[in-house]
Amino acid sequence: MKFIDDFKKFIFKGNVVDMAVGVVIGASFGSIVTGLVNYIINPFVGLFVKHGSLDSLKTVIHPAVAAVVDEAGNEVTPAAAEVAILWGTWLQTIIDFLITALCIFIVLRVITAARNKLEAKKLAEEQRLAAEAEAKAKAEKDAADAAAAAAAEKQALLEASIVKQTELLSEIKTILSKQN
Repeated sequence: MKFIDDFKKFIFKGNVVDMAVGVVIGASFGSIVTGLVNYIINPFVGLFVKHGSLDSLKTVIHPAVAAVVDEAGNEVTPAAAEVAILWGTWLQTIIDFLITALCIFIVLRVITAARNKLEAKKLAEEQRLAAEAEAKAKAEKDAADAAAAAAAEKQALLEASIVKQTELLSEIKTILSKQN
C-alpha cells in the first residue's frame, strides 16, 4: 500500500508532467537541430567537399555488386550491398550533438544565473530582516537599560529621602525631648 501511495505522490507532484514536457520538447528540439544540420550546414559544407554534401563522405570497404542475370532471367550472381564507413553521417551526428550540447549549456547557464540572482535577493532579504530584528532587539535592550537606570535613580532618591526623613525625625525627637 505504501508503494502505491508513494507512486501517487510522485505522479501528482508534477515531476512526471515536467519530465514528459521536457522529453517532448527535447525530441522536438532534436528534430530542429537535425534539420539545421541536414538542410543548412550540410549543403554549406558541401560547397567545400567534392562529392556535394557532407553526407556523401565515406570510405568504401566493399562496393555494391549488382545481380547478374542470364538470358533466361535466372540470377547467376546475387546482389551485394555496399559496405562503407560513413564518415559524413558520423560528422553530422557529431555536429548535431555539439549544437544540442551548446544550446542546453546556454539554457542551463541562464537558468543558473536566474536562480543565483533569486537566491541572492532572498539572502539579502533575510540579512535585511535579521539586521532589522537585531536593531529592534538592541533598541528594546537600550530602552530596558534606560528604564532600569531611571528606576535605580528613583530608588536612590527614595532611599536618600528616607534617610533625610529619618534624620529630621531624629532631630524632632531631640528637640521635643529637650522641651519636656
